Amino acid sequence: MPAQITDPPPADGKRSEAELARLPASERIRYRLVGAGCRHHANDNIAAFIRDGEMDELRAEVEARMQGVLEALVIDTESDHNTNDTAKRVAKMFLTEVFRGRYVAMPSVTEFPNASRLNELMIVGPIKVRSACSHHLCPILGRVWIGLLPNEHSNLIGLSKYARICDWIMSRPQIQEEAVMMLANELQMRVKPDGLAIVMEADHFCMHWRGVKDDESMMTNSVMRGAFLKDASLRREFLSLLSKKT
Repeated sequence: MPAQITDPPPADGKRSEAELARLPASERIRYRLVGAGCRHHANDNIAAFIRDGEMDELRAEVEARMQGVLEALVIDTESDHNTNDTAKRVAKMFLTEVFRGRYVAMPSVTEFPNASRLNELMIVGPIKVRSACSHHLCPILGRVWIGLLPNEHSNLIGLSKYARICDWIMSRPQIQEEAVMMLANELQMRVKPDGLAIVMEADHFCMHWRGVKDDESMMTNSVMRGAFLKDASLRREFLSLLSKKT
């Protein structure tokens, strides 16, 4: 696919709305991100910088570039009926499904006061999660367990909201270690518990499908905060209960 010609940036680096309108959607969005000094790594959410209608433009742009990838792989998508619409399907999959967590805002989560002053261990899980390795864009499929020790000032959220938050965080290209940290940060900010514990266990298809082709290995990692980090007996209780939920 030939490179799209765009106007050179002005000397001061600032573009008018008319100039921005002539740029591809990806360049407009990147311009806003850079202007705001906002990081846009593979696992960052950029929804705040996407304007109405730009997701459709972005989808068309990804489709065109994906078609270029198929052509570079010497795949005849015109006569091969199996790949006629592959570029379109992949663009839709990336933007609206497997990487959706980058492009949509945080799902609405209603928070309730801890009126009953609950202060005992709560465990949610296993929650099935799906992500992708940012190194090879291969699937990561796994389960997450969340442990909470609320206090009287904590916010309580509905059970299904834990799954929604997990899906939003995980639907991005990333590495598992960072995904668990991001999930912990989000829950810590919203629930404000005395203790927070997260365990994630996952299959990585960048190992199963390619490279060493080891289909037995899994990765397990955890984050312990607050009371779970300080109180060994609470940590043991949480981990022992997980074995009964597998």
